Amino acid sequence: MVTMGGSVAEQERNAAAGGTDLLTVGVEEEFLLADPHTGTAVPAVDLVMEQVPAELRGQVEREFQTSQIEIGSPPGLELSSIRHSLGMLRAELADAAERAGVRLLAIGTGPVDGPVPAVVDKPRFDRMIERFRLLVPGPGNNGMHVHVGVPDPDTGVQVLNHVRPWLPILQAVTTNSPFSRGEDTGYASWRSIEWERWPSVAPTPWLESHEHYQRLIRQLIASGVMLDEGMLYWYARLSAKYPTVEIRIGDVCPSVDDAVLVAALVRGLVATALTDIAAGRRAVNTDHHLLVAAHWRAAHDGLEGQGVDLSDGELRPAWELLERLVDRLRPELDRHGDLDQVTELLDGLRRHGSGAARQRAVFARTGELVDVVADVARQTRG
Repeated sequence: MVTMGGSVAEQERNAAAGGTDLLTVGVEEEFLLADPHTGTAVPAVDLVMEQVPAELRGQVEREFQTSQIEIGSPPGLELSSIRHSLGMLRAELADAAERAGVRLLAIGTGPVDGPVPAVVDKPRFDRMIERFRLLVPGPGNNGMHVHVGVPDPDTGVQVLNHVRPWLPILQAVTTNSPFSRGEDTGYASWRSIEWERWPSVAPTPWLESHEHYQRLIRQLIASGVMLDEGMLYWYARLSAKYPTVEIRIGDVCPSVDDAVLVAALVRGLVATALTDIAAGRRAVNTDHHLLVAAHWRAAHDGLEGQGVDLSDGELRPAWELLERLVDRLRPELDRHGDLDQVTELLDGLRRHGSGAARQRAVFARTGELVDVVADVARQTRG
């Protein structure tokens, strides 16, 4: 998260378990830069960065490829502040992209076929390419990362154990990349499938302690599958920079409404885990292979299909699993003042469908991916 300074870090550290302090939440979003006429990804990040207003440059960063750009909201207690930050940053960045002659797209990966843009010229990225070669995922792989404050690393590791079984349904909510190389992939989140090429991408394992967490990191680096802790691409992890749990399972959401909903659900999930920890309730140690299956199903079906019920391994409608999650989080959503807004945003999500469903609906009407790109650009700006 590009905006967190010392005073905010102190605020994050003061976030406590079980019913007293409210938890801060912050959001990072990655976007694709596309040609406004063809929809192909373009290596325009330097041109766009030149157009970003000076006062916002601390909240905008280059990402892995030259066709990507990233924003980070300041962490806050109120969803209204997250909404304001994301809305303002998206609008300013969309304007900057237009001044640079491109479009800003909140989309998991590029839908239109074209050359793969180069990786950003940065020593660490150069080392990644040297080590991993052809793993670069197409035109740009754009996700959403949600940070929630936790009191200390030991508690954070316990939170990771508690949230593991619920992350596949959150992945289904965020699915927003059904098209790639000019065709429907059959997946709601093709970004998820491309992303799994990297050897350190995986569901978070069951963790015995913070020492176990750190030992695994050292062993993974020694094995060669990671250059450093920054390449720990588990779906949930402790931030290496901030006193937060970082949930990094989703495609970037098409609209600010979608992003605010996911941020609220993630905070509710972490807060519920903290309450359970304070009450001495143990996390469910979900079988790793079943968890892998649940994440694959979420990427394939999205929110409009079936999901794996990790309590019994059976398939259930994804919306049923989402409603079960919301019921579980209801006390913490209410305590944080988020319940009414989450209820309203869920109603909108049910009406409009996931990002993947919206893209497919546009393509079904027009048969043109450029129309899909135009609609995603409209949603991105809001």
